[in-house]
Amino acid sequence: MNEAGPRWRRRKEARPAEMIEAALDVFAEHGFAAAKLDDIARRAGVAKGSLYLYFDTKEALFRAVVEQIIAPAVSRVLAMAQIPEEGPQNGPFAEVAPRLLAGAALALSQDRVAAVARMVIGEARTFPDLARVWHDQVVGPLLSAVAARIARAQAAGEVRPGSPRTHAFSLVGPLLMATLYRQVFAGVDADPPDLAQVAAQHAQSLLQGLILPATPPAKELPDD
Repeated sequence: MNEAGPRWRRRKEARPAEMIEAALDVFAEHGFAAAKLDDIARRAGVAKGSLYLYFDTKEALFRAVVEQIIAPAVSRVLAMAQIPEEGPQNGPFAEVAPRLLAGAALALSQDRVAAVARMVIGEARTFPDLARVWHDQVVGPLLSAVAARIARAQAAGEVRPGSPRTHAFSLVGPLLMATLYRQVFAGVDADPPDLAQVAAQHAQSLLQGLILPATPPAKELPDD
């Protein structure tokens, strides 16, 4: 009896997380409009009534998916690139940018995450709350963090002048485009772009134009 109680408590406490994981799977497979709470409850192994104890709408489930699964994945990417950190331990931007893109490629290689991104783009006009949650929890924080890091690199004389936010779009845009291409043309294009390769090659190409060349030391004039 003593052992059964703790196992039941762990199972009960785990239920919201299992529901959120199930919702992510169903959203990724069917999209938001076609997703049914019955399907999510069945995938989670719970009764529909149990689902309503925690989430009363699909919108609430989507918010939970973004807050508890997608947004933490973005935070891990930023941490991998040490973007939230200040100071010299962060490294020059020419080293930070490839780490950022490599981490983003790894996260976007997860089909469920990429499928949800495609879902938001495809259904945001019909369900504007999807766009709002995605912007506030995922896109907004990512762009703000990257733009802030670019601004610091500009202040240090590493990166060319220009809008840091526009530079941030230029940095992450091609990788997001490649991700959506893989989702939209899956099964059609026999040679879809490899996200890790896109990240590495884009980092090299972009940095050629973005990074300012190091200023050579001034030559000393000979003594008269």
